[in-house]
Amino acid sequence: MNITYIIGVVGAIVVMLVGMMFGGTEGLLSPGQLGNFFDPASIFIVIGCTVMIIFGSFPLSQVASIPKHFGILLNIKKYDPRAIIDQLVELAQIARKNGLLALEEQGNQQEDPFFKQCIMLIVDNNDADQVKEIMMNDIEQGSARHEAVAGMYDKGSSVAPAFGMVGTLVGLINMLKAMDMESGEGGNLGPAMATALVTTLYGCVLAHMIFGPIAQQLRKRDEEEVLCKLIIVEGIMSIQAGANPKFLREKLMTFMESKQRSEDGGGGKKGK
Repeated sequence: MNITYIIGVVGAIVVMLVGMMFGGTEGLLSPGQLGNFFDPASIFIVIGCTVMIIFGSFPLSQVASIPKHFGILLNIKKYDPRAIIDQLVELAQIARKNGLLALEEQGNQQEDPFFKQCIMLIVDNNDADQVKEIMMNDIEQGSARHEAVAGMYDKGSSVAPAFGMVGTLVGLINMLKAMDMESGEGGNLGPAMATALVTTLYGCVLAHMIFGPIAQQLRKRDEEEVLCKLIIVEGIMSIQAGANPKFLREKLMTFMESKQRSEDGGGGKKGK
């Protein structure tokens, strides 16, 4: 579970709500003031228009995958570089003892489609340069798809404040149209102005507390996936070249940060 995302977003919402309650007539905190920031028309304009623009800007298949995106950003344990390195070292040991053809069974048992494809490419004795080209192209295309998904939330983050301003303008126009200073209705100016400004608040909240963090988290998951795939590529190419398992582990560990290498809870002994 991605606890930092949950703490960050929920914490920001809580801090904002508490801030809204400060300075009331009921004491230090006035929960009744929260009602000042609720306006159904503003919610309808900001959320409704933002969602419709997202629908109009991206394919239906991508928009329909939004629930899947939340599952991805909340799962921080999906990509484990150390576990992949252990698997590659094991494959290197098998290949050195029994040859590359012996890896076919291991490939068929592999659940990761990318990892399986890489194993099968060297089992079929394809040219090393061609194998690497295929694998790197797969990584690039996958990363491009992920960036397109993150771009959908960037789009929401950019248009939400704009529609907040649109809602504010709509409220101001309606307010001015309804004003009649001669009949003494000018006293409603303050409350009407406050209602109009609430729409801008909704746009900022939607952009910076909802869409922004989602886009950032999805890019982080993409970086983790790309790192694991690069490790697989380097490992598979080294296995095809007949690399020593012990040397292979040391080589692949350089893809990880120094802190992660030092936390290798004894895993380095596997390939020895």
